[in-house]
Amino acid sequence: MKSIVCNQPNQFKMVEVEPPVLKTGEALVHIRRIGICGTDYHAYKGNQPFFSYPRVLGHELSGQIESIGENSCGLKEGDQVSVIPYMECGECIACRNGKTNCCTDMKVLGVHIEGGMSEWITVPYNHLIKTNGLTLDQSAMIEPLSIGAHAIRRSSLKKGEYVLVIGAGPIGLGVMAFAKQEGAKVIAMDVNQERLEFCRKWAKVDFTVNALENPLETIKEITRGEMPTAVFDATGNGKSMTDAFNYPAHGGKLIYVGLTKGNILFDDPDFHKKELTLMGSRNATREDFEYVVNAIKSGGVDIDSYITHRASIDEMINQFAGWLTPEAKVIKAIVEV
Repeated sequence: MKSIVCNQPNQFKMVEVEPPVLKTGEALVHIRRIGICGTDYHAYKGNQPFFSYPRVLGHELSGQIESIGENSCGLKEGDQVSVIPYMECGECIACRNGKTNCCTDMKVLGVHIEGGMSEWITVPYNHLIKTNGLTLDQSAMIEPLSIGAHAIRRSSLKKGEYVLVIGAGPIGLGVMAFAKQEGAKVIAMDVNQERLEFCRKWAKVDFTVNALENPLETIKEITRGEMPTAVFDATGNGKSMTDAFNYPAHGGKLIYVGLTKGNILFDDPDFHKKELTLMGSRNATREDFEYVVNAIKSGGVDIDSYITHRASIDEMINQFAGWLTPEAKVIKAIVEV
């Protein structure tokens, strides 16, 4: 079968390998769509934490079950599925408390272990979500959108809150969309004006702020001086994540959805004066995946506009580097298998 390996930074290679052998408790899945994530771009450029080479990338996955044994999930051969790519241990304190998304021994497909940039993969059947009735494109986009849904659930938003989402990439867009569904007044902030216009059209945000044009004063004006009660940073940029401490209201929350290497520093007197809550939001749970499935089925999320670029698995290597350039104006790229 065909498989694409990232041998080292800035180098992909198409290889022919034997199809995986099905084990007890697993399903053999014919991969049909692979979403390209910021994690994949960072891995390709050599900037991804918790990563080693060579590695088969790909964790935003949809396909069809080719083979599966008796299971308790109601899955059968021929079912269309989305893959939950977070392989938890099931035994640690996080797993025992239902927080499988932050397992102490987490293995994420395409990051810590081989991913889905192949024609077939084997997956524990309890890491599959049946998506019959959705398109393959929609099914592959459940994972990135679930990260935004999880961040919103972590924040316990209330209707009418002012919410600031920093970063208008695919993850930030998901945060915006689900914040709107919860009834929040959503402010999108980015350095790219075209991205901000996309936020208005796609996520239906209430306000946009250019991060290069005195954002603090603009946000004060929008919120009548009170500032947002919840701030989400989905940039993965250390400077942005540091600056984000300037934006929450007194008694507010700052939620890091993006991940960066290194340390984040903040002013402790200001942190205490505001009695801020600082939260990390990592990955997603089955509950978040199911929430997104229902949101797509109800028409609350437009996947067609979310996906802006695509290539076949044979074309991907030649197109991947181009997707990284600002000129490409990529929101979300997807690979067809």
